[in-house]
Amino acid sequence: MVTEDKETIWELRLYIAGNTPKSNLALANLRRYCEANLKDNYVIEIIDLLVHPQLAEGDQILAVPTLVKKVPEPIRKIIGDLSNEEKVLVGLNIRPATK
Repeated sequence: MVTEDKETIWELRLYIAGNTPKSNLALANLRRYCEANLKDNYVIEIIDLLVHPQLAEGDQILAVPTLVKKVPEPIRKIIGDLSNEEKVLVGLNIRPATK
């Protein structure tokens, strides 16, 4: 169902603030969606802003957790624990919006 070709490696960056239940839930949800929809064609980079606060500026992170899709373009951001699968997949352009 992915709109990109099978050679595209999806580069995803998850910004969190420490080892919190919300951060853990966001990561678990993201991994589940990626395995189900992208198979081995993705890389997840986790950035803890408590450890590297200076990295928030580059992607203009205002809240955590925030997921940023870097590749394939366009860059997309989703804020929250990623528990709404439809919103995440449509937001990342993995699945087209349903009416």
